[in-house]
Amino acid sequence: MPFEITTEYIEEIQQLIAEKNNKTLLSNLEEFHYADIAELIEELDTEEAIYLIKLLDSDVTAEVIAELDEDDREQILKGLSSKEIAEELNELDTDDAADIFSELSDQQKEEVISHIDDLEHAKEIVELLRYDEDTAGGLMAKELVKVNENWNVLTCVKEMRAQAEEVSKVHSIYVVDDNDVLKGRLSLKDLLTTSTKTAIKDVYINKVDSVNVHEKAEDVARIVQKYDLEAIPVVDEMGRLVGRITVDDIVDVIIEEAEKDYQMAAGISQDVEADDTIWELTKARLPWLILALFGGFISVSVLGGFGDAMKQFPELFFFTPLIAAMAGNVGVQSSAIVVQGLANDSLRGSLWKRLIKEVTLSFLNGLILALLLMSAGMFFLGFQFKVGLTVAISLISVIIIASIIGTFVPIILDKRNIDPALATGPFITTSNDILGILIYFLIAKTILGF
Repeated sequence: MPFEITTEYIEEIQQLIAEKNNKTLLSNLEEFHYADIAELIEELDTEEAIYLIKLLDSDVTAEVIAELDEDDREQILKGLSSKEIAEELNELDTDDAADIFSELSDQQKEEVISHIDDLEHAKEIVELLRYDEDTAGGLMAKELVKVNENWNVLTCVKEMRAQAEEVSKVHSIYVVDDNDVLKGRLSLKDLLTTSTKTAIKDVYINKVDSVNVHEKAEDVARIVQKYDLEAIPVVDEMGRLVGRITVDDIVDVIIEEAEKDYQMAAGISQDVEADDTIWELTKARLPWLILALFGGFISVSVLGGFGDAMKQFPELFFFTPLIAAMAGNVGVQSSAIVVQGLANDSLRGSLWKRLIKEVTLSFLNGLILALLLMSAGMFFLGFQFKVGLTVAISLISVIIIASIIGTFVPIILDKRNIDPALATGPFITTSNDILGILIYFLIAKTILGF
């Protein structure tokens, strides 16, 4: 059964904390996964959360703290001493420890690092802070199992046993030379079925996927996803093995990118959550709302320029929102497909073929919709043939142009290293609305002759 927090359970935990009934608290929580405890702690107030953190063992609470939302974690860390924070970091892999350590103030960092008993662990945490958080170096952990190509199998097994004590999960065994340059990986099957005197360089697999420390996090995610890897080694500019990235960190990258793209497509310019302050939410939403406001003002100005036409043919006015809406919808559909292809690295082939495909698809869709609209306008609303023809041709033209814009704007943005998700939001909707209205009235002017 999946863990589910209920109001009754939260109240029960709060009551036990108020009574300081530590024995029952520990009994209630001992079977829970650290992610479930983190979910529970986020429902408690700060004092209650700190009480639980101090009550539970560090090997559990370290993982809990790493799992918490940043805002909740910040409040809890304020309630812990530097020594207590150091004890938590001692229990974590270097990548998670570095993430938490980076959130501390400069003064607190000095105090915490001085309390970490394992000097090598402290050194590796500080080393990870050199890398941008959105790169392979910022994602990687230093804990891994590596063997030298010049060892024999017996020496290798002894060294692996010693190294494995510091690694929570052994996904791969990496082979390096005397300069720590990554040479390949070692199959556990080959290790178990080979003579103990055999040299590792005679049995290791020299084909291994790796990434550079400065590789973008999204690119690392694509590689791991494409080749179905559980972990991928990270090398520096000289090819030396410096860390590894595991699939759980890649999942976090994919989720963060998806959330960011979704918010951008919805017209939110910053990474925000529902619980953020009104000021933070306003800063994230207002820029795009201002853009939409100016876009609407331009649309009104375009309509104002054709005021005489609407006096002669008032029925044109009724189709204006429809034309604008279709332009926006088609643009968003086209751009969403292209952005998805860019994100998955599945957008291949020549741009010319894609242009032909989009124009053909748009023309077919536009023709069907235009015939339906023209028929409805003439038979049910009694519009004259010329007006119906104007609307039909306008609809086809608008759909084709909006589709082309929706397809190629994301590609152009991507080539200029701008997030293409920008093209699926209010930007493309507003621009296509304006363009759709302009095209509509220019075609109407040509056919109706006003």
